[in-house]
Amino acid sequence: MDTESPANGVQEDQRRVPKHVAIIMDGNGRWANQRNRARTWGHREGVKSVRAVVEESVQRGVGTLTLFAFSSENWRRPPAEVSLLMDLFLSTLRGEVRRLNENGVRLRVIGERLAFSEKLQRRIADVEDLTANNVKLNLLVAANYGGRWDITQAARRIVADVLAERLDPAAIDERAVAARLSFADLPDPDLFIRTGGEKRLSNFILWQSAYAELYFTDILWPEFGAAAYGQALDDFAHRQRRFGLTGEQVTAQAGGGGDDRH
Repeated sequence: MDTESPANGVQEDQRRVPKHVAIIMDGNGRWANQRNRARTWGHREGVKSVRAVVEESVQRGVGTLTLFAFSSENWRRPPAEVSLLMDLFLSTLRGEVRRLNENGVRLRVIGERLAFSEKLQRRIADVEDLTANNVKLNLLVAANYGGRWDITQAARRIVADVLAERLDPAAIDERAVAARLSFADLPDPDLFIRTGGEKRLSNFILWQSAYAELYFTDILWPEFGAAAYGQALDDFAHRQRRFGLTGEQVTAQAGGGGDDRH
């Protein structure tokens, strides 16, 4: 028997690709420590995994990829590490712009930018403008971002709209909140990946990930390449997404032809 035939569902499962993948890139520092190197070296090496995951996302047809690069809580880290992360962010933006364009990737940064240097803010704006017309992949980089910050700034926008009489208080619902969050124009994450062995969300896109499939791996980020990422995507393809329904209801909605894992 041809084990790759559509009859056994293998090829069908491989086509079940998440529209949006969100990743907490954890483990750079521990990976470096295991090799008796500075944590900053781990962060530099982690850029290679970013390239691999971005390229694999394009190859697999993932529409949106969101990477947690720097949380609002990361400012508490040692000043030297924070400085390195800022410099690495700037140099990576500068060095990766051509690669992003060649792969049809549009870059957007989500988070509070005012805490960054003016130089970094300008570079972010330049790269966003340069890649604005690319359509193969939306690459969102969460920098100085927190899920609670995102919800808070959405609440502030709602208050401002109510005071300006652009929004009726009676019309405030989940859609009103969601419309004022970061990347409101893009689908919510289908798949939420965290590397490094920890099993928590760490204040990352909390509202938008309410129905995301969670995937935790012990692999440290610098070793999370295309193959490891592919395993996460394949795992997603075999999950049944119910959204409050029973498995039988999902199957019935799919026409009785098998589980609808989306």
